[in-house]
Amino acid sequence: MHALHFGAGNIGKGFIGYLLNKTGYELCFVDVNQEAIDKFNSNNRYLVETLDDAHTVEVVSPVSALNVSTQEEDVIRKIESANLITTSIGVSNLSRIAGVISKGLLERIKWNEHKLDIIANENAINASSTLKAEIEKQVSPEDMEKILTFVSFPNSSIDRLALSKETEKDEIALVEPFYEWLINQKEMINEELPSITGATYVEELKPFIERKLYMVNMGHATTAYIAYLFNKPTIQSALDNHEIEQFVRETMKESAQYFIQKFNVKQEEMDNYIEKIIIRFKNKNISDNIYRVGRSPLRKLGHNERLVKPTTELFELNLPIKHLTAAVAAGFLFDNPDDDESVALQNLIQEHGLEEAIKHVTKITDIRLLNSIKDHFDNLQKQKDKGLMTLLNDY
Repeated sequence: MHALHFGAGNIGKGFIGYLLNKTGYELCFVDVNQEAIDKFNSNNRYLVETLDDAHTVEVVSPVSALNVSTQEEDVIRKIESANLITTSIGVSNLSRIAGVISKGLLERIKWNEHKLDIIANENAINASSTLKAEIEKQVSPEDMEKILTFVSFPNSSIDRLALSKETEKDEIALVEPFYEWLINQKEMINEELPSITGATYVEELKPFIERKLYMVNMGHATTAYIAYLFNKPTIQSALDNHEIEQFVRETMKESAQYFIQKFNVKQEEMDNYIEKIIIRFKNKNISDNIYRVGRSPLRKLGHNERLVKPTTELFELNLPIKHLTAAVAAGFLFDNPDDDESVALQNLIQEHGLEEAIKHVTKITDIRLLNSIKDHFDNLQKQKDKGLMTLLNDY
């Protein structure tokens, strides 16, 4: 069995490629990093180190790689014959690979009638559908109809912290022990292949995608933005402080009400999920920089994103959002000169004022909610230098 995976980054190596290899696939990465590509092809392997107390190291092999920029014809040939295609390149980059994938699929349907699933594993809702839409832009309606006779785009939800380190010889992925790969069973077309080892197939993906975004990602971003206010360099060092940990926990408890109300999830189930998330975040074998976690605040403070969506939904239900609105306010205080979006956000506040910046980024228009975020912003800004106990005791 042959799997073609676009994106040889941390998630590609440490999560998707790792599980595909466990399933028995011979793995070919498609990327643009020629140095990494050369290592894959030279070694025919890479390493995955689990960030637990044992620091277990596993070998992933056989592995090869192609450069999508300089070896397009070879990539097209791989698309023609692959048993499975997956991606992890960032949802904003899917349009960049749609062209070569469409070319490969058009060649494939000329002779290969084996059914094919293409799964985009990105940190976004319905990323496979997004990739499908980008491919539709590249081909005629008639050709797309032919493609969809043999090809499907199952949506998925992924959750694993993956980092990396490099040696002169090897590509090494660093991963937390926990992972979750959820795939929409109903959207799959190829029933002949074995189930992917470690993946979970579900009938309804939306609750799981939203749980990942509005609980895990929301809690992660909250930790980063609060940690920034107190000069804590990592997620782990921030959560060493009981007050920060409790603030993050209370924020997640508020967000949990979204799932309890919308999907009828039990309170006990959400409480257990929150504690599992916090244990993951506190893993001492990981050093997770807050600037990495908090980066791209313009996107992360967007209307349907991790912080604002549960805030606005719960506001409409007249449920508590004190900690969530404070977390949103902390996001507007996040100031990283090395992050283009952070710089743009701070410029927006300086040029147009806080209220207009909040409206522009979050699309929030209700004056009560706007005033609440503004009040938290002022409070956080004023008390930033007064000490952690004083600040978080207000919440």
